Formats: sequence, C-alpha cells, structure tokens
Amino acid sequence: MDAVRVALLREVLAGSEWLPATRRFAASLRAAVQTHGGGLLLVGTREYEPWHLAAHLDDEAAWSGRPELSPTLVRHRVPYAAPAHLAVDLSRLEAAGRGQTVLVVAPGEPGGGLLERVSDARRGGATVLAIDGPRELTSLAHETLAADPAGGVDLDTVQHLVSAAAGETADPAPPPRARRRFTDRLARLAEQLAAPPPPRW
Repeated sequence: MDAVRVALLREVLAGSEWLPATRRFAASLRAAVQTHGGGLLLVGTREYEPWHLAAHLDDEAAWSGRPELSPTLVRHRVPYAAPAHLAVDLSRLEAAGRGQTVLVVAPGEPGGGLLERVSDARRGGATVLAIDGPRELTSLAHETLAADPAGGVDLDTVQHLVSAAAGETADPAPPPRARRRFTDRLARLAEQLAAPPPPRW
C-alpha cells in the first residue's frame, strides 16, 4: 500500500516543484552512497527518531537491489540491552569520515551535541544531507530539503517521496500518455484494494 500511496502523492503533486526537488535530493543521496560506498548513517534529533524513513530506505534497498541505501540508525539514547543494529549511538558520527554519508532529519532543534558531531563528520570527509533543520544544520549540509506543512507537504510526505525516489533509476519520465495509462491502472487497482470482498457462494 505504500507504493500506491506514493504514486497517489505524486499524482497530486504533479506540476509542482516538489517532485523535482525530492528527486534531486534522492539522486544526491543515491549518488553519495553509490560513489563512496562507505555506508549511510541516518540520525534524527533527541525528540525525533526517523524510524519511518529508516524502514522505507531499508525496503527500497531490498527492492531496488541497492544494499548501500540500507541505513544505520544512529540514536541519541540507546536503551539497555537493545539489539546491536539498534544500539548505535552518537559516538558513531564522530568516527564518520571520507566515503560515508550522514543523513540528518531534524524537524526540531538538533541540539549542540548533534551539530558538533555532524560538523566533525563533515570535516572528516563525510557527505552530509539534511531534511529540515535550522540554519546551523543546513549550513553544514551538502544538500538540503525542507518540508512545508503550511503548503500541505509535511515531513512524512517528504520522507515517503525521498525514499521512493532513492531506489529509482535515473531514467527519463515516461511521456504524458504513458503516465495517464499508468495512473488509470493505478486508480483501478486502488478501487479493487478498497472494494469489499465478494460474497461467499
């Protein structure tokens, strides 16, 4: 159903700057992890952990055959006895360097500790990308993208679009007629998914 949701979001946003913007950002992310191959570190703020984006990128990595898109979630607080893949704390950013990519999602204040570590990672040669965040964070990033809740494009929508675009190839968009045929098929599929089950016979 996430693929259907993304397709519907794209249909709604067709003609706006959002689709090119999210595709450009996703292309930068894809290029960074493909070119350098040092791993993708995903981190949020103390109040916001980007679980949703981590899950979608992990799915895209599997579906697109690009394992480099699968992120390591870096956490501000690691609970006792957390499994190894969920026990990576901010000290991991201090060790980030050339060839690695740091993606920061910061809908609120990132806090001085995070900014300092992201700055260290950039000085060490890591590629830094940011979704949302204040000027102090975006000035550290090589590429940024900001949500616009007032304009109807919230952080959740941006993350859906970026993660879906990250797994795509850079092929040109299909011609309008092909897009229309696809959206017609998509509409029929959505109707079938939403329809009640047939009566038993």
